[in-house]
Amino acid sequence: MGVRFLKIAVVYFFIAVCLGLVMGIIQDFSYTSVHAHLNLLGWVSMSIFGLIYSIYPSASETKLAKTHFWLHNLGVPIMQGVLFIELLTDNTSLTIGIIIGSIMVVIGVLLFMINILKLKSS
Repeated sequence: MGVRFLKIAVVYFFIAVCLGLVMGIIQDFSYTSVHAHLNLLGWVSMSIFGLIYSIYPSASETKLAKTHFWLHNLGVPIMQGVLFIELLTDNTSLTIGIIIGSIMVVIGVLLFMINILKLKSS
């Protein structure tokens, strides 16, 4: 699970860096929140999840870890994809997508927290 999180983290990092580059080139920073969330929830958080799961392989083998992985990796693109579309089209009728994606991420992080708190102290 650790390597899976690290691999997807670098994909998010690449996407966020490319978005930042495009915003800089065209001097339009309307998508800064998408750029920041892709960096934080995609690159940084998933890298940390990956490192923690690599350090604690017993935690990475749980159903909690697998569910966390899928909730986070479905929630982030839904949340940020819909936000990007809303910003691009100036249409807020899709906000439910942002809410659904956000809830998926929050539940995933909750499962991660429970999983880590269940680790036995050495």
